[in-house]
Amino acid sequence: MKETFLIGTYTKKTSEGIYTVELDTETKTLTEPKLIIKASNPTYLAISKSHHLFSVVKENDEGGISSFDLNDNSFTAADKVLADGAPPAYVGIDEARQLVFSGNYHLATIDVMKTNNDGSLTLTDSVTQEGLTGPAPEQSSPHVHYCDLTPDNRLVVCDLGMDLVVIYDISDAGKLTAVSRYHSEPGFGSRHIVFHPNGKIAYLMGELSSQVEVLSYNSDSAEFEHIQTVKTIPADWTEHNGAAAIHISSDGKFLYNSNRGQNTIAVFAIDDKFKLTLIQSISTEGDFPRDFELDTTEKFIIVANQNTDNLTLYTRNQESGLMTTIQKDIHCPEGVCVKVIH
Repeated sequence: MKETFLIGTYTKKTSEGIYTVELDTETKTLTEPKLIIKASNPTYLAISKSHHLFSVVKENDEGGISSFDLNDNSFTAADKVLADGAPPAYVGIDEARQLVFSGNYHLATIDVMKTNNDGSLTLTDSVTQEGLTGPAPEQSSPHVHYCDLTPDNRLVVCDLGMDLVVIYDISDAGKLTAVSRYHSEPGFGSRHIVFHPNGKIAYLMGELSSQVEVLSYNSDSAEFEHIQTVKTIPADWTEHNGAAAIHISSDGKFLYNSNRGQNTIAVFAIDDKFKLTLIQSISTEGDFPRDFELDTTEKFIIVANQNTDNLTLYTRNQESGLMTTIQKDIHCPEGVCVKVIH
């Protein structure tokens, strides 16, 4: 079987935009990446069930979201919504309401856009996060780093600047209403969050603290409650590290996160009370692993190392959760986002 992945990149050095790479699950190899869409700083991607690609994009002094049609491998540009200032850091999709969300780290905003059948976009709401920020130098202001759906179809937003997670209700018209706020310890640096398949447990990634918080989620009140906090790196690690991406296996037994600095993927086992135990810390064979992705079979993991311009391929044991390196040094310029096309 062959699976196709898209790689979003920065375009500060040699990258020219969005690349595609193919995984052959029989030979257990990746092809060399190919440029498919020329774009400036397409750093985060989301792919809809209708095979429309929504990408962060930067054009001159404006930033926003562009949409592309992936059907028939045409990669045709459909629309874009731009505004003055820095581009967003994240883009998410609401299939049921046909909405796209973008979270802007620098502007501390969440934008909501309606999507049409042709991939065009219409802005329906824009919310700016405000409040007290944390003690770290990176927390001089609010910083939205993630905005995507909860299992009960609300919007969950991670704000790194405020050590905060906010839950919003979403109207069919694409309007947001805040319903709850969860604060982590000062300096935690809330970056990304994933939910357990049961919809009642969430795993919150702290970039600045290199920690994961295990939280229970009450869908009636849309509130979180703390269960456990674990480190993603060894206690004696003294050099800089920034925790980045986080993913959970579909069986709810294993959690994975990338560490930029230690340059590892941390593998956690999830017990019957949903608590975490670190069982592996494996090198990403490169520097600054900003993102990674499991393939559709969940037998493989692809990691993008931003600073060393390379991808690394691993097999994943579905029983033990452990990873094994099988291919490295696959040249891919400035890779920062990895998405499989289902």
